[in-house]
Amino acid sequence: MSDINDFKDLMIWQKGMDIAERCYFLTKLFPKDESYAMVQQIRRSAVSIPANIAEGYGRRYKGEYVRFLNIAQGSVNELETHLILSERVGLCTEKDIEMILNLLKEESRMIISLIKKLEN
Repeated sequence: MSDINDFKDLMIWQKGMDIAERCYFLTKLFPKDESYAMVQQIRRSAVSIPANIAEGYGRRYKGEYVRFLNIAQGSVNELETHLILSERVGLCTEKDIEMILNLLKEESRMIISLIKKLEN
């Protein structure tokens, strides 16, 4: 197991970055009239996941870290909702979002596991 020197070494942060990157590529395919609507909602919630993991990691107290991890978990749920709605209204296909949804499930499990570990 490798050493953790900063938040960029955390697999949970790396997976969050992968999710955000995939969301940016996905939303480039959305119609231009969605630029200030669903595109922004998806991108903001996607970026919020690794950003809150990083911010929480940098906090002094475990309780603060847990709070930011809970915010990241909320962003996972928010992003999943935006992706499902995008598919339902025809902005993308189920196949387009399948990989991201699978990554979100993994990320959610990792966040919940880390929260439990920090709380014990």
